[in-house]
Amino acid sequence: MSMSFSHQTLGQRVHFGAGNLGSDVSAAVQRLTARRVMLIASSSAASAADQLAEVLPVAHRFDGARQHVPAEDAEAAGRMAEQVDADLLVCVGGGSVIGLGKAVALGSKLPLIAAPTTYAGSEATNVWGITEQGRKTTGVDDAVLPRSVIYDVDLVATLSTSLSISSGLNALAHCVDSLWAPGADPLNAAWAEEAMRALALGLVQITENPGTGVDGPQQLQYGAYLAATAFASAGSGLHHKICHVLGGSFGLPHAQTHAVVLPYVLAFNLDAAPAAGDRIARALGGADALDALEQLRARIDAPRALKDLGLQEQDLQGAAAQVLDVVPASNPRGMDQDDAVRLLRAAWAGQDPSELRSHP
Repeated sequence: MSMSFSHQTLGQRVHFGAGNLGSDVSAAVQRLTARRVMLIASSSAASAADQLAEVLPVAHRFDGARQHVPAEDAEAAGRMAEQVDADLLVCVGGGSVIGLGKAVALGSKLPLIAAPTTYAGSEATNVWGITEQGRKTTGVDDAVLPRSVIYDVDLVATLSTSLSISSGLNALAHCVDSLWAPGADPLNAAWAEEAMRALALGLVQITENPGTGVDGPQQLQYGAYLAATAFASAGSGLHHKICHVLGGSFGLPHAQTHAVVLPYVLAFNLDAAPAAGDRIARALGGADALDALEQLRARIDAPRALKDLGLQEQDLQGAAAQVLDVVPASNPRGMDQDDAVRLLRAAWAGQDPSELRSHP
């Protein structure tokens, strides 16, 4: 079969290891000849930030970041970077911290180095997001792509199993969306399939054998990186559009929302995208993509319902209306208001996602 597509590969240096945070970040800072670093860290990564502060020329340390990057936080951090005359941003933390760093880089064009402590994948994309007045706006700009990413398995060693599961499923959602997003292509599909295989393996290992070594967490880091590179090229599909609405407008927690919504979007699109379904099933080791995903979710005790995350039933109609405004034209199945409400209600209640299948 002939192929015709264009693919943009993002340029960044990636380091994997154990105990490599200080040495690899220091080397990355030296390569960029930075002299005034603004260090942005999550509270959970305070000890890692302390370690970096000892070896980097830190001009200012910005501790803490809120989910979905509120505009006022981005503005405050941007002002501080300007005040201290920072020439480099170094972020250590999860997706919220890296997202805040990206927001600063978007306005300042300062280079960015990321050391992720979850499996969010933001570190490997040129996608930014900022929430203002209850609406999350996202965009693409190469200025926000971290120049270097440092994956130190020690940074995820203390991540709770529940957060690891949600974060890993968020990465799995990057893979699934990459198969039908606007820029989907054969390279994205290949990376997404390998990423799903690694993520499923890692999720089972950290759930069934917690605290027994680095194999599971490193599989998750590896899978999260591949998933994010596929997603960065393919763009945002229906799943992420829905989750941006739920997070930006209704304040739902990022990773857990992705973990809940994923099977419902898969069920909705699956019968209209058989090739994507075949890849997902193969990667997850099953005959049917949705069945394989549900078996994995049951095995790792994934979160099940949006109502458990704080979404109110009376918000479903409004959320559905917002979703309809952002459904990608590339989505393999059309969606109307009834479809959107039905999908969100099923995810809100934790119903069997197979009821959303079209079965043409």
